[in-house]
Amino acid sequence: MIYPIYLYGHPVLRKKCEEIKAEEFSDIKELVADMFETMYNSEGVGLAAPQIGKPIRLVVIDGDVLADKLPECKGLKLTLINPKLEIIEDEDPVTREEGCLSLPGLSENVKRYEHVKLEWLDEDFNPHSGEFKGFASRIIQHELDHLEGEVYTDHVTPIRKQLIKSKLNNISKGKVSCDYKVKAATK
Repeated sequence: MIYPIYLYGHPVLRKKCEEIKAEEFSDIKELVADMFETMYNSEGVGLAAPQIGKPIRLVVIDGDVLADKLPECKGLKLTLINPKLEIIEDEDPVTREEGCLSLPGLSENVKRYEHVKLEWLDEDFNPHSGEFKGFASRIIQHELDHLEGEVYTDHVTPIRKQLIKSKLNNISKGKVSCDYKVKAATK
């Protein structure tokens, strides 16, 4: 099932998400499969549950499509349930362009550290941990921001945010052009 992507301005994107309890989510594998299908249909590399209207701590990522230019993304296919992130500040942060399915047609430069440690549960609720660097780290941080009620434009300078204010307002009203189903904050 392909879900509509909730656009910037929708209240669910500003909620701090709830942890998932295995006993309450017997259909988690179906939801994960639907999220991957929705992400692929939207040509994304990551999707957080609030982006489909569900304020729960669930993210899917598949960065393999970027592997030709970003080798650290090769084989990066993850289902993250209740992820816990630790940012490693071992190098200076790097500024790179980011976009988001919830903010179609917009991209901005965002400064992030590019080394993280992560603990998570998979769709079988088995625990995992790992370290990720480079753009793989950026994808993870971007998606996990959604679980905290944040979007990448929260990390841009106040001047930049002022310059894109009208674009953000148009997105929240659904005045966007994209090739996937969306749900605007207001009509």
